[in-house]
Amino acid sequence: MTPAPVVDVAGDAEALARRVADFIAARALSASGRFSLSLSGGSTPKRAYELLADYGAALDWRKVHLFLGDERFVPPDHRDSNFRMAREALMDHVPILAAQVHPIPTNCGSPEEAAALYEATLQGFYGSKTLDPERPLFDVTLLGLGEDGHTASLFPGAKALDESAAWATSIIGAKPEPRISLTYPALESKSFAT
Repeated sequence: MTPAPVVDVAGDAEALARRVADFIAARALSASGRFSLSLSGGSTPKRAYELLADYGAALDWRKVHLFLGDERFVPPDHRDSNFRMAREALMDHVPILAAQVHPIPTNCGSPEEAAALYEATLQGFYGSKTLDPERPLFDVTLLGLGEDGHTASLFPGAKALDESAAWATSIIGAKPEPRISLTYPALESKSFAT
């Protein structure tokens, strides 16, 4: 049985960012084993990542694994890179090992190859090529909602919305730059989504 959604309205953007950071920290602190977090891109979560970084050594970063819900097919240091934003806001400020950070590999030949490589990374981390409804891929999945209704890089009307097997896919033509995104099967495999 799916739990009922919880609606929490924050007074302003700063209060929202604080609630998100505190929520993630509480979940990470209570995790008995490794803790997997799927990060959202865009401008909204940046402040939450900065506040999460303020937890510093209070969190056991040795058990935290960071993933991305989507990425533009640009170099990881590009100004439009979700990874770059998350690295500058969070990863550069906490004692997390590089092996625990799982960026979408945009330094390969094509968006399709990047999606295939990322899916292999996800499956390797998960330990299976099949998602188990009783075992989430991520402990927390952060998602935003674009003005056009997209979440991750799943845009209204895109064929990727019908994907039922792949965990990651390339998105071509929805925006000027190609993108790589988690699919619904991967996004729906979670303990908590906010």
